[in-house]
Amino acid sequence: MTDQTLDASGLTCPMPLLKTKLQLQSMSAGERLVVIATDPGSARDIPEWLAQSPHRLDDSEVSESHYRFVISCRAAELDSDGGE
Repeated sequence: MTDQTLDASGLTCPMPLLKTKLQLQSMSAGERLVVIATDPGSARDIPEWLAQSPHRLDDSEVSESHYRFVISCRAAELDSDGGE
């Protein structure tokens, strides 16, 4: 199940990644986002950025000229003092 879908089809680098970041910022932890892109750079950029972010890439697939990513939104960061 996904909560939101971002169709970045037709957008070129860096827009699919930037729109993904903005969409995740507006979401709550635990929600899932599906991103659909056509820019080949997305296949590299989005997973690389997610690896450095708190968010998790749950699934990705390539179908013809489309790239699909399923992302779990996570909290931006945890407080170092235990959440107070």
